[in-house]
Amino acid sequence: MTHSILAVDDDPKILKILQHTLTKEGFKVSTASCGEEALQIARQTFPDLVLLDIMMPGMDGFETFQRLKAIREVPVIILTARTDEIDKVVGFRMGVDDYQTKPFSPTELALRVKAVLRRSGEQKVISDNSLKYGSMELDYDKRVVEINRQRVELTPKEFELLWLMASNPNRVFTKAHLLDKIWDSSFYGDDNTVTVHIRKLREKIEFDPSKPTFIKTVWGTGYKFEYIV
Repeated sequence: MTHSILAVDDDPKILKILQHTLTKEGFKVSTASCGEEALQIARQTFPDLVLLDIMMPGMDGFETFQRLKAIREVPVIILTARTDEIDKVVGFRMGVDDYQTKPFSPTELALRVKAVLRRSGEQKVISDNSLKYGSMELDYDKRVVEINRQRVELTPKEFELLWLMASNPNRVFTKAHLLDKIWDSSFYGDDNTVTVHIRKLREKIEFDPSKPTFIKTVWGTGYKFEYIV
């Protein structure tokens, strides 16, 4: 899987260095020269990581960071020419994932990007009955799903469907298999039952149901909960 990176800086020379360095490392790179442009691109491309300059005209990096998080949970590495300790403290308290001062070594920056992506992408099994995938947390005992720490209200069948698929990431389930597992053999339904529940589930857990990031359709076969490290 090719990770997408959004680099945000008002200095075109820095953007050129970032794009060259990260493209060479195999990343797909988009660039923005201000906070507003970054938000617009983030809504369209759903980047896997954002490199974000603090000192930009208009909307600064910290405000852009907060608005980015409101759009989608995404790892962020702050870039700044300032070495003030307070900036680093503020950034980490806000929840940034890493901090890189300028000037920087392109090799070091690439390593930081890979490390943050690795940490953010690791599946975290909290216990035998709890799962975490990025911004999504599932607790089987409590039948609770949270995204970005906000509870998502699911019906019992929706939860069972999500849990089954999330417990087996990247495994393809046919509609018949899901029908049998969730509704069992005593239920005389059809494939449309699964289709309807998948649609409703996407409406509740996906940022954009028309472009799902968790529950993917495998055409001609069924569905899978996609999770790629």
